[in-house]
Amino acid sequence: MYRLFFTVFVLFCISVTYGQTGKADYRQAEKFRLIGSEMGSLSVQPHFLKNSDKFWFLYKTGEGTHYYFVDPAKREKKPLFDNGHLVEELTRLTSKPYNYRALPITDIEFEKNEVTFTFTADKKRFAYNTVSGVLTETDTVPKKERINWGTYSPDSVYILFARNHDLYVMRNGDADSTEIRLTTDGERFFSYASNERDTSSKRLRSRAQWFKDSKKISVVRYDNRKVRDFWIVNMTDKEPKLEEYRYPLPGDKEVGTPELSVIDTGSWAKRVLDIGKWKDQGIRVYTSAVSRSSFLYFERRKRTKDEVEIGVVDTETGAVKVLIYEKGEPYLNEQLNHLSILNDGKDLIWWSERTGWGHYYHYDGKSGELKNRITSGGNWVAGKILATDTSGRTIYFEGYDREKGVNPYYVRVYKAHIDRTGETLLTPEDAQHQVHMPKSCRFLVDNYSRVDLEPRAVLRDREGKVIMELERPDLKRLYETGWQMPERFTVKAKDGVTDLYGVMWKPFDFDSTRTYPIISYVYPGPQMEAAVLAFSASGGYNTALAQLGFIVVNFGHRGGSPYRDKWYHTYGYDNLRDYALADDKYGLEQLADRYSFIDLTKVGIFGHSGGGFMSTAALCTYPDFYTAAVSSAGNHDNNIYNRWWGETHHGVKEKKKTVKDSVNGDREEITFTAKIPTNQELVRNFKGHLLLVTGDIDNNVHPGNTLRMADALIKAGKNFDFVVLPGQRHGFSGIQQQFYIRKMWFHFAKYLLGDHSSEAFYQIDGFNRRN
Repeated sequence: MYRLFFTVFVLFCISVTYGQTGKADYRQAEKFRLIGSEMGSLSVQPHFLKNSDKFWFLYKTGEGTHYYFVDPAKREKKPLFDNGHLVEELTRLTSKPYNYRALPITDIEFEKNEVTFTFTADKKRFAYNTVSGVLTETDTVPKKERINWGTYSPDSVYILFARNHDLYVMRNGDADSTEIRLTTDGERFFSYASNERDTSSKRLRSRAQWFKDSKKISVVRYDNRKVRDFWIVNMTDKEPKLEEYRYPLPGDKEVGTPELSVIDTGSWAKRVLDIGKWKDQGIRVYTSAVSRSSFLYFERRKRTKDEVEIGVVDTETGAVKVLIYEKGEPYLNEQLNHLSILNDGKDLIWWSERTGWGHYYHYDGKSGELKNRITSGGNWVAGKILATDTSGRTIYFEGYDREKGVNPYYVRVYKAHIDRTGETLLTPEDAQHQVHMPKSCRFLVDNYSRVDLEPRAVLRDREGKVIMELERPDLKRLYETGWQMPERFTVKAKDGVTDLYGVMWKPFDFDSTRTYPIISYVYPGPQMEAAVLAFSASGGYNTALAQLGFIVVNFGHRGGSPYRDKWYHTYGYDNLRDYALADDKYGLEQLADRYSFIDLTKVGIFGHSGGGFMSTAALCTYPDFYTAAVSSAGNHDNNIYNRWWGETHHGVKEKKKTVKDSVNGDREEITFTAKIPTNQELVRNFKGHLLLVTGDIDNNVHPGNTLRMADALIKAGKNFDFVVLPGQRHGFSGIQQQFYIRKMWFHFAKYLLGDHSSEAFYQIDGFNRRN
């Protein structure tokens, strides 16, 4: 009796130690890890015929892959061909069998008559007449000369390229044409070639662009010769291989300076144009925006990211005229920044957040005079321009949060007249929309869905009226697996007034009488939020992760997205490490108050890149709230992450001082400084269970970020797990990604469910090998 009591007592203590223990359902998670890969098509991707509104598309269902032809003007959709008949014709010509449900055809191209199209199958080229149904073999697919190193002039006379970092041209179509060398000052890291590191003598694609009239060439090259070196070592190559790249860091003195040149094709003379204003400014040129090469529009942006100018430069005299100047603190939104140059420079369309919300404005392209606001203003954001009808003076663009009461991140499409204020909603459904348009702008192919709404593809006219339904996916097999839709929710930010929008995934055997650990999938932004908006069977990693026995959630945080107002997306400025955590914690607390099945004593958090940074910071900032974290490719030390990120979103300080010089005269010296708080500074607070992961050749977020974090944890005497994925850059793929996913499952199962069974797996998929 005593032994029985002792055994029960020990088991009770173990359950208290690990919380409410449970067995992770690895097989169920594995079942849904790749769910949807055989589900078929979820959207219509139209292939418009040249200079036509007509298009074809393919769509895969449980019945196979079918090809359709759509004539919007006739409101007509029909099969592009009969699969069975095409198989008969192919077999007749090749004597080979084919699966009529999955035809091996690629590279479909319509001829000008819009009746005949050609395609490739079995390395041969065929032509099919859609009226007669006759298939003929043309020629064996020719080996196309891949001029991926050259840029053709608009009049097709010349090919422009780089060699040994200098610029060259040669006549098109003449293999024996003499190469004309245009520059002699190109060198490694101050190169006219797109690959500034190249050491070969091969022809390479250049940085240069042709003007529309083919009379001049423009080229912007950056002087990166003094920019600091970064290195990674590829250990999985045939032999360890050192990769070098230039990588300016926040606050660096040497960051690469631009030079703008114009070359006249009559004399081949090069002229350097001085459009400089600010030290270490960035520039962008719009070479193909106008028909004449006598002038060139440009954009220049201050290093501190709070000032920008749009101007035009005379390519003959070098005279510069500023047309638009804008200042915006703490920084100007570069994700949605947009300039359209229309009607040979007569009209400029400029996107601005000057009111706190992004909208479009119409300027005179010659004088710089503001002619009118295009979008109506107010508390919503006008997004990316999808198409411009210059003859109809109309733009078609994405918009966010104009219609209240819906998720502000859902893309809706609008149209607006360039010469007056006001817009028209074209896609009214409460969903995420993806739209494709022909050049005429007369029709819209609209794919829309939500995480809890099956996708639909419809054809609309330019007024937004649905002309016909194009397709719906075949989801029968998906539902047969037991798959269920996730749920949407809204919580408040820590300020108690800002709405945050999220998605919740549950186990498909969910029992409301049980309690489940909760895991937050995070990405703090601020250049985007990793919110799942459209229909997705996998939900990234989240559907499978939930099947282990977790509630998995994903929601935004203040400072996370540029698609909301300026206050929201700049909230984290000068606080790049900490700004998102309070909202995540408070959001999880609200969900636990709302739903009794959430166990807030066992909280997990994971994310990649910025999400890896944030999830590690969570265990150091709220160590008594978060239990376990999986942090992959995290930029734990933003002082060694790229300059644009840190200086834009955390800030860079500009310092000016006067240098006395009695010989040459006093001069003003400008320097920049930046210092960003790091995760390793917080290790003294660290508690919980952390899995750090990085790829060993990540040349975006350098592995040094994760190694510095590991070093700080070791020196502080902390216990954690660390995985390096060989041969992986910033995005994991292949078998290495599968390994990472399983390690994440094991980590959360161990520390949130108390399931340590993975410790006995001698193979990474050991859960499939045990009885």
